[in-house]
Amino acid sequence: MIEIKLPDGSTLEFDRPVTVKEIASKISKSLEKNAVGAVFNGQIVDLHTPIKESGEIRILTPKDPESLEILRHSTAHILAKAVKNLYGKEKVKLGIGPATEEGFYYDFDLPETISQEDLEKIEREMERIVKEKEPFRREAISRERARELFKGDQYKLELLESIPEGEEISIYWLGEDFFDLCRGPHVENAGQVKAFKLLSTAGAYWRGDSRNKMLQRIYGTAFWKKSQLKEYLKRLEEAKKRDHRVIGKQLDLFGIYEEAGPGLVFWHPNGAVIRQEIEKWVEEEHRKRGYQRIYTPHIMKADLWKISGHYNFYRENMFFVPVVEHNEEERLGNEEVPLTCEEIEKAHWYAVKPMNCPGHILIYKSQPRSHRELPIRFFELGTVYRYEKSGSLHGLLRVRGFTQDDGHIFCRPDQLKEEIQGVMDYILELLRIFNLDYIINIGTKPEKYIGSDEAWEHATKALIDALEERGFEYNIVEGDGAFYGPKIDIAVLDAIGRKWDGPTIQVDFNLPERFDLTYVDRDGQKKRPVMVHRAIMGSIERFIGLLIEHYAGLFPTWLAPVQVVVIPVSDKFLDYAEQVYRKLKDAGVRVKLDDESAKVGYKIRKAETQKIPYMLIVGAKEMENGTVSVRSKREGELGTMTIEEFLDKIQTEIKEKR
Repeated sequence: MIEIKLPDGSTLEFDRPVTVKEIASKISKSLEKNAVGAVFNGQIVDLHTPIKESGEIRILTPKDPESLEILRHSTAHILAKAVKNLYGKEKVKLGIGPATEEGFYYDFDLPETISQEDLEKIEREMERIVKEKEPFRREAISRERARELFKGDQYKLELLESIPEGEEISIYWLGEDFFDLCRGPHVENAGQVKAFKLLSTAGAYWRGDSRNKMLQRIYGTAFWKKSQLKEYLKRLEEAKKRDHRVIGKQLDLFGIYEEAGPGLVFWHPNGAVIRQEIEKWVEEEHRKRGYQRIYTPHIMKADLWKISGHYNFYRENMFFVPVVEHNEEERLGNEEVPLTCEEIEKAHWYAVKPMNCPGHILIYKSQPRSHRELPIRFFELGTVYRYEKSGSLHGLLRVRGFTQDDGHIFCRPDQLKEEIQGVMDYILELLRIFNLDYIINIGTKPEKYIGSDEAWEHATKALIDALEERGFEYNIVEGDGAFYGPKIDIAVLDAIGRKWDGPTIQVDFNLPERFDLTYVDRDGQKKRPVMVHRAIMGSIERFIGLLIEHYAGLFPTWLAPVQVVVIPVSDKFLDYAEQVYRKLKDAGVRVKLDDESAKVGYKIRKAETQKIPYMLIVGAKEMENGTVSVRSKREGELGTMTIEEFLDKIQTEIKEKR
């Protein structure tokens, strides 16, 4: 007997395997009509998925966000069929075509290169397939049958061999002449795909491995309604205007240079001002909240990372440096002499730090600790280095070298909940200052982890209790914790609703165990502290990239590299403009004087392009009255003010972080 539990707590019983569609029909005719799939025991499945065991089910309609996965996965198959139709069924080899958070993609091995212009032709073929309303049909097949069907298609055969023995193998048909190795889910027929768009092409190594062949990837998106697609495309256009790489170049904020290496950021003077202002705020906030500033080295012995577990769990993302003891006199002035095998064998291996936590642990461990000292809160603006594949690097958002506002709290178990809540208070203040919305997620134990299940349960409960006591809403993301502990991740929402990786809080019972950290408790016994890893911004590089796009380059006055530009309407008023400039500069305002011999309209347009918050325009009337004409980038014309009135206004904005 198969027992199916519904969201309202009621149950349905079946004496044989059933499909989701049959279950929906038992609930109501209207639900059967609108159903597109279901969530069964936490997994998204389509209407034709056979349900062979008892469990919990929630039927999905197009109103449910999860239903987009079904729609987009189906659209990826329609794309694959269209490409095969256009470029040759035997010539085209298929990679993978999953749904993603924003849409879908499919990877192809093709005899010719697909350009952006080709996408319209492919879209037209997809529209033809949609009009035919060809059905999706699931078929479970044997491994031998699958090998026969995919003979000559090395990518599908490789995927087939990765399916464990005994696990069901299924294909999905689209019409009578296209099939793909697939678990699903899919819609019932192609006619349900009414609103889609192909967006771009890119190269992608097979299975993400640079040693494999480069395939051609086509990205697209799909929605249930054309209005939703239209809104999404509008948002994409807005996102292009906000691209931090474009604005960063326009405002001369940062650079990444091939001569130095990919993924390594150089902050130009304008960008350095933004970073410095943020760091000043961060340091002051940490001081107020009881953190002690520390510094740790950029490289440490590889053995340290073996103790922490990073060597086993994170080695492929780390940079290693051999330190060789050699005869300095032999090598002096002869740097090109290669290392001998004997020297290499005797090398001491160091790792460039990918994390700051082991350094903070060593400082904690440097002396005996009493329960009276706890909690101890260490803070560091620590620069770390991680090997990211070249294809994944993206401006400031994915780099190889970045700085974290990294902190570690060592506390007693009875202090843990309060410390988590204290970090949450700090995070909320950050989000308020920068006018950012957010979503809270809790990541639980991943597939590969260190420590006992009991410790993981304790740590996860501490995070949940801390949030629930304060009334925070949160989502559980199964398997998304760090290898050493569960975490709270804050997804930050920018001005156009996009999600960004942001603050994180991680509870760790394991590294204190691995490094034998202790404190002397009230009873005179040595006890194990709990360690809280936390970053308020996370990566400063990524956070500034977020801010560039969030503000579209128009930073709040307190962050703007140049806060005011003084513009004389002609050279006759340059002396007065210099007086205004000097008064503002002496008051600590970041101001520049545009003394170029050009028309005032040109100067105003230039300041607009540079996204300077305020322009002070001075001419005969202003010079005579000792005033300035104020133009705000955000508010427009503000009229005439005395210099003192304007100074009071802008200094208030700066003080209040506006």
